[in-house]
Amino acid sequence: MEQSNGGFSVSGLRRLHDVLARRVESGRIPGLVALVSRGGETHVEALGTMRHDGGPPMRRDTIFRMASTSKPVAMATAMILIDECRLRLDDPVQQWLPELADRQVLKRVDGPLDDTVPARRPIIVRDLLTSTFGLGMDMTSLGTPIMNAIFEQGLTPNLPEPMPEPDEWMRRLGSLPLMRQPGEQWQYQISNDLLGVLVARVTGQTFETFLRERVFDPLGMKDTGFHLDADKIDRLPVLYAPDPSTGEFHVWDEAEGGRHSKPPAFQGGGGGLVSTVDDYHAYFRMLLNGGTHEGERILSRPAVELMTTNRLTPAQQAVRNAMATDNVHVSFGQGQHGGWGFGMAVRTYRGDYASVGQFGWDGGSGTTAYADPAKQLTGILLAQVGMSIPDPAQLIHDFWTTLYQAIDD
Repeated sequence: MEQSNGGFSVSGLRRLHDVLARRVESGRIPGLVALVSRGGETHVEALGTMRHDGGPPMRRDTIFRMASTSKPVAMATAMILIDECRLRLDDPVQQWLPELADRQVLKRVDGPLDDTVPARRPIIVRDLLTSTFGLGMDMTSLGTPIMNAIFEQGLTPNLPEPMPEPDEWMRRLGSLPLMRQPGEQWQYQISNDLLGVLVARVTGQTFETFLRERVFDPLGMKDTGFHLDADKIDRLPVLYAPDPSTGEFHVWDEAEGGRHSKPPAFQGGGGGLVSTVDDYHAYFRMLLNGGTHEGERILSRPAVELMTTNRLTPAQQAVRNAMATDNVHVSFGQGQHGGWGFGMAVRTYRGDYASVGQFGWDGGSGTTAYADPAKQLTGILLAQVGMSIPDPAQLIHDFWTTLYQAIDD
């Protein structure tokens, strides 16, 4: 049997290369960088160019906008604080986030903003970690008064209002009722951004400073952050959001003068990071190692286990599952994993080639990063095409299919 030293077959890796190259040659994906690792073996593909009309070639150290793939990394900050007993899972958050005291909850998700009942209990740290604190992006509730208010107030990344600085963001968040009772239902995105504000207020540091000191620097993640200095901006490709009807490439964000060329007003745990395949590999390898990196402990083993295993109740899981399976036409099949840990999806059933227990997440800018404890496998694919069209999602699905078929032992 032809096999390389890490349990990938030579022919399997060749197929991985060919499938990714075909996607780039189609003209629908300008370029990509992919990293796969298993055991002691790491394999990297850098294909295509930085712009859809050419430009410099993609390189292993090309820096990408991680979008929602930021969530699993940002979550480590909260776990460090829990390890150190500076936060407890069941602490009410209002001692640090007084804007969230005495919440009102909508009687009906689609009802008027003043038709509310008092929250049954305070919001606790656990609710933020599991994305169940009561507010979030709900694609099944678009057009309701509460979702319209969330967008109008600039509470989600750049849709359509830019997010204000954290104290103002908190003030606006505190002016709205919750959609659900605390702890009741899984909802996307807002809890992850809220977590960054919580970490900053508990530590007295900016969210990025704490991330850098406790996560990025110890892991050697030298190209990860919320913005890029002038000497690195040329390594960031243009981000495209192609026209859904014509496929024409529209620039969503330039590198020079774009969103990551200067520090943002809001450092968002839900989606603000830029990074490289090697930086993300260091982070996911640390999780696979039970919290250690080259002999240094970043997170306790129980913290990693809590983050990377399902935290939702069967009822919450059923709702999250229904959202994923009923929104296939919106998500192009992303998000169908069953479970959710802290800041990341966890596979609780076998729906494709990936093992149960695989954890990680995807980003709307064409990014994906997961680790698989059963196979001791990490895969990271970074591209620069937004999910306005199916192509980046299909690229991600093809990457995972070919990665798993390349395992040969």
